[in-house]
Amino acid sequence: MEELLKSLMGKKVDISCGASAAFRGDVVDVKDGVLYLRDEDEKVAYVAIDKIALISEVKENSNRPGFLG
Repeated sequence: MEELLKSLMGKKVDISCGASAAFRGDVVDVKDGVLYLRDEDEKVAYVAIDKIALISEVKENSNRPGFLG
């Protein structure tokens, strides 16, 4: 699991740790069984890797100014 998370360094991911705990952020580090995620507000969450049930890479949608027709 750590190798998979290391391959996602710098990417935005959704992490689920069961039914009630979910996180979204950029993978900034993985070490000693802990995933470091930085959210949009620049806060860092520390997630125990052995508690992760699901990892999903987030695809960024490019927002364009203007009207949709």
